[in-house]
Amino acid sequence: MPAPPHPAAAPEPSPTARKLGTFAGVFTPTLLTILGVILYLRLGWVVGQAGLVGAWAVIGLSVAITFLTGLSLSSIATNTRLAAGGAYGIVSRSLGLEVGGSVGLPLYLSQALVVAMYVFGFREGWLWIFPDHPPLGVDLAVFAVVFGLAWLSASVAFRVQYVVMAIIGLSLVAVLAGGAGEPVLEPRWVGRFESVGFWGVFGVFFPAATGVLAGANMSGELDRPRRAIPVGTLAALGLSAAVYLGVATWAALRIPPDELVGNYTAIIDHAAWRPIVLAGLLGATFSSAVTSMVGAPRILQAMGHNRVLPGSAWLARASPDGEPRRALLLTGAVALLGLLLRDLNTIAPLVTLFFLLTYGVVNLVVVLEGGLGRTSFRPTLRLPPVLPILGVVGCGVGMVVVQPVLSLLAVLVVAALHAGLTRRGLVGDRGDMRSGLFVSLAEWAARRANRLQGEHPRAWRPHMLVPTRRASSLEPALPLLIDLTAPEGSLQLFGVADHDADHLDTALHSARDAAQARSVFATATAVQTPDFLTGVTTGLQALKGTFFRPNLLFLQLEDVEAADDDVVAVVDWCDRHRVGVALLAGGPPDPTAGVPRVRLWVRPQQGPDPLADGLTLGNLNLAVLLSWRLGRAWRARIELTAAAQAPTAHTAAATYLAALAEDVRLPRSHTERVVGGRLTDALEALPTATLQVFGLPRGALDRAFIRRTTTAARGPCLFVLDSGRESARA
Repeated sequence: MPAPPHPAAAPEPSPTARKLGTFAGVFTPTLLTILGVILYLRLGWVVGQAGLVGAWAVIGLSVAITFLTGLSLSSIATNTRLAAGGAYGIVSRSLGLEVGGSVGLPLYLSQALVVAMYVFGFREGWLWIFPDHPPLGVDLAVFAVVFGLAWLSASVAFRVQYVVMAIIGLSLVAVLAGGAGEPVLEPRWVGRFESVGFWGVFGVFFPAATGVLAGANMSGELDRPRRAIPVGTLAALGLSAAVYLGVATWAALRIPPDELVGNYTAIIDHAAWRPIVLAGLLGATFSSAVTSMVGAPRILQAMGHNRVLPGSAWLARASPDGEPRRALLLTGAVALLGLLLRDLNTIAPLVTLFFLLTYGVVNLVVVLEGGLGRTSFRPTLRLPPVLPILGVVGCGVGMVVVQPVLSLLAVLVVAALHAGLTRRGLVGDRGDMRSGLFVSLAEWAARRANRLQGEHPRAWRPHMLVPTRRASSLEPALPLLIDLTAPEGSLQLFGVADHDADHLDTALHSARDAAQARSVFATATAVQTPDFLTGVTTGLQALKGTFFRPNLLFLQLEDVEAADDDVVAVVDWCDRHRVGVALLAGGPPDPTAGVPRVRLWVRPQQGPDPLADGLTLGNLNLAVLLSWRLGRAWRARIELTAAAQAPTAHTAAATYLAALAEDVRLPRSHTERVVGGRLTDALEALPTATLQVFGLPRGALDRAFIRRTTTAARGPCLFVLDSGRESARA
């Protein structure tokens, strides 16, 4: 199996590419993305529909969701230096490349498509001034300017936004000065919601609050992201909230409610100087388009560094001045495609939902990191746990109330992407916090599990210790070991050497890697000890206190005729200390040769409870469980077989096998067979099987029985000894 590709090391940006400070790199793009077209063309309608108190509630709820996300983002930023890619980098480092990519790709596409939406907004304002200009021509001209600024560099594009910010500031002064000296109206405190309910109004307004990640998307270009992102993001959120609340209050006091509902341009019409407000509308949409055009390629380039997308090596490469121009070309193509569609109303809600989904995951990262109490999570801005939890809930509620059906679609898209990326076997940076997260979860689970008392047969799974003197003898049996333990069991490869334990340890690690490639939890170690028995029994005792404590010992008899005393002694020790044993004789099985069959031999019992007695006295609990696991792994038929010497015992044996198969829930595809004669005669009379499974008699290991049985079986045999902790009936 080829090794999964490792992510390319992200090249260090040039000095000119990493010079954006808090104001230019975070505060300005975040503020200008939030203060957009809804401020000028929809805020009045919100006030008219919901009333002043309702408008405050809509604004407050929207701001609360984004502010909680901003706090979570800031907390993460103060804990670690953010990687390039903004939210994608945050999620990837915390939850892995699969989750980061599944969230990052929709976020990137939303960021690219929203460029077209902002261009459309600019065009509406432009056609208000020049109604004879062709709409498509206006769109393409504005797109060309936006793309050109982004192509020059992020710093050039952001310097243009200083002018835009000044224009927006003047436009707000003109709005608030409108109606000065005129009588103040009695506001409609509670709206009538004439055409839409509260949540409908919320859905119209909420896109104005998106933009909290605009500065974080530039994380790879910031001089001091650990300081710039918290200060710039929270300051922009606070100022934008004040602006929206102030303009909403002014609109309620200066414009009649009926006009607010029926005239989208009411705020512009009542301003002290309409031209500067119109310029503010154009500037807001233009700056938002520029910010998105600059930020989206950074997300795409970061995914390219991690080999998330096809053609990642090409996308990851930056120009000599550090600009992601290759990623920008693709972003421009996506945005241009959105322009040519001419109507993004059908996908605009989906774009908003992907933003909300990303915000929710950012909050979730803080919930998980903070809740686990990890030493590595030491943000200088530490939040009370309730805040990121409210952020997760708020984003989820926001998605549902905006578009419940599309919310489900967005989640399904992310789930499908995650499944695809998981199958690719992406390998993240070794600084990835995901491994620590999973270790913390495992430690928590181990603590909880250790509080439970007694045995848990229903939770049984094979945690197999595999002692070996030579790695060469382990390799042929490794596929069988993986099939016995995958997917929820574990393998502990344990080398026992009388000298040169380091060489054996290295070889065992190669086998461990092969098992892990098949999704089996595996460990490998080797010890130097004078004899095999001491090494194995010491290892079993030492591992008794671990979470994955061994409950099954796997041994091989490479030469049945020469079964040594050490094997006999180890099996006897396991029998006394309640450790299961699986003893392979006759060589490893090959399930790829012909039609695979697992033949499980049973000794029928009599008595008050013959089924329970058969499993216990016949030593069959572990044999049934292992046979079932191999049947599942190999897609093999399980042959439940018994030998009956007396012809009169055939009917009773057949009845017993049928009852046993139902009691232990063997697959419907299994077969039952009673063969006449002694066991060795029955083995010789039947065709060979992929593997034949027997319960070992209790007491000292009967080497003669193993020799006779393996010889008669003419193939691989697995002799099994219960520990007493398993139950095939559970």
